[in-house]
Amino acid sequence: MLRFMPVGDSQTIGSAGEHTWRYRMWQHLRTSYGRPFAVVGPRETLYDKATDAPTSYEYADPDFPRSHLAGWGEGWLHMAPLIGEAVRTCRADVLLVALGLIDLGFYTNAEQTAENVRAFVAEARAANPRVRMVALPVIPNSRALEDPDFAAEVTAFNELLAKAVADLDEPRSPFLLASPPPSYDINLDTYDGTHPNASGEHKIAEAFAEAMHQGWGLGGEYDG
Repeated sequence: MLRFMPVGDSQTIGSAGEHTWRYRMWQHLRTSYGRPFAVVGPRETLYDKATDAPTSYEYADPDFPRSHLAGWGEGWLHMAPLIGEAVRTCRADVLLVALGLIDLGFYTNAEQTAENVRAFVAEARAANPRVRMVALPVIPNSRALEDPDFAAEVTAFNELLAKAVADLDEPRSPFLLASPPPSYDINLDTYDGTHPNASGEHKIAEAFAEAMHQGWGLGGEYDG
């Protein structure tokens, strides 16, 4: 039985009242994978904007496996030290990783963020030498439209991420780079220029689903 762990920042943990792309992915796997699977992770909650803390269980539909390793304001920098223990204790087989925007926005430049990608992969493999990983490139947000320097960092990081995936991919622990959703529009697929609304959730889930289907023959085409 494969155990999938979503790993991400605010776009992945989601906030009170949302479905999250994690829910959309679970729906997709439930109809397309055809085998037993689990969604695992050391956390379950959503972010509560009223209390400024990840304390909410108010999912739009709470009846799904809500486990994850995601945090509002957390990036590669924060997850690299946590991923080994999370993989080990949750026995994760597949990591679906959407990180980088918060790193570039507040903590590290493109080169430093790429180094944290490599540290993350090393820690995950130390816990499970056969772990599979899919990474989603950073989807530029509204800040990238207004700040050319930030936009350049996003572009540079995505190029370095592609190189890291190519360098680190190996047969026993494959590493895939998902394609950014081609039709993703921050004016239509987010509610604030950064965080996905329902259509954005579907498009992020589709990016992961298509990567696994095309790269590993896992599941089917996204039909959400």
